[in-house]
Amino acid sequence: MSDNAYDRGRLNLPFVGISTFGKYPYTADWDRIDADVAILGAPFDFGTQWRAGARFGPRSIREASTLFSFGHGGAYDHEDDVTYLPAEKVRIVDIGDADIIHTDTERSHANIEFGVRKILQAGALPVVLGGDHSVNIPCINAFEEDCARNGPIHVVQIDAHLDFVDERHGVRCGHGNPMRRAAEKHYVSGLSQLGIRNVSSTARDGYEAARAMGSDILSVRQIRSLGAEAVLARIPKGERYYVTIDIDGFDPSIAPGTGTPSHGGFIYYEVLEILAGLAERGTIAGVDLVEVAPDYDHTGGTAILAAQVLMNLIGRIMHAREV
Repeated sequence: MSDNAYDRGRLNLPFVGISTFGKYPYTADWDRIDADVAILGAPFDFGTQWRAGARFGPRSIREASTLFSFGHGGAYDHEDDVTYLPAEKVRIVDIGDADIIHTDTERSHANIEFGVRKILQAGALPVVLGGDHSVNIPCINAFEEDCARNGPIHVVQIDAHLDFVDERHGVRCGHGNPMRRAAEKHYVSGLSQLGIRNVSSTARDGYEAARAMGSDILSVRQIRSLGAEAVLARIPKGERYYVTIDIDGFDPSIAPGTGTPSHGGFIYYEVLEILAGLAERGTIAGVDLVEVAPDYDHTGGTAILAAQVLMNLIGRIMHAREV
């Protein structure tokens, strides 16, 4: 007989049971978060300029993540010779979704910010499932007190679009604005904007403003030319990082389920190598993954990609904290 954890208790296959993220325990009381990592859904998509549908992103990512529910006690990676996310060492909980009030951006964002603050107050790593990219605004807002205690954050963005619009038709908190709002924060030390390409939501003056406000902007082609190690060398070492991943940073051939797909994007391992290196280079203090809109991908592949990226990133963050 083997000593595999599968041999004890219920088998609990991916299609069985409740679809919390990775089938980790659900914590309903946000004053009693006891974990290393807490998952928060932000099913908000009122900030989109074209195709909506990312409000269903958190639910689809959670369902897809059951494929990676490591009932066998962790995920062994033979290339790294590491078992990531061992149950006896890493505590992950799903705290459900922030309450979203239809048509009310301000109150919905405030509820997302409240959830992230609760996670940070509990000493856990916030991992937020979007929603459109505007949900990054309340996520970064939530870090003000944390940064006052622990120091600033450097924002690392994986995205096809710069999202650095200041204001358009009076809108300042849509999904084209989050990196501009982040750059304005005194506790954001800089930005690394990776994968930016093609016709963007931001005009030339936005690019000029981004660089003037401390942003390093690289396209997918530039990153491929440099290589992962050279890209990581451009990101300040030993800092606290906030990672924001727009699923449209990936090529639509593998991630068609998003509102604004942009061809010429990353493939999976290009992003994973950067994220894995980032986890070793400093401390990742927060994560969001946004813009998964499952109705545009009936294969479910985009949601599976999102779940796989998050599982691998969380695993590497937690492993880097151990070694």
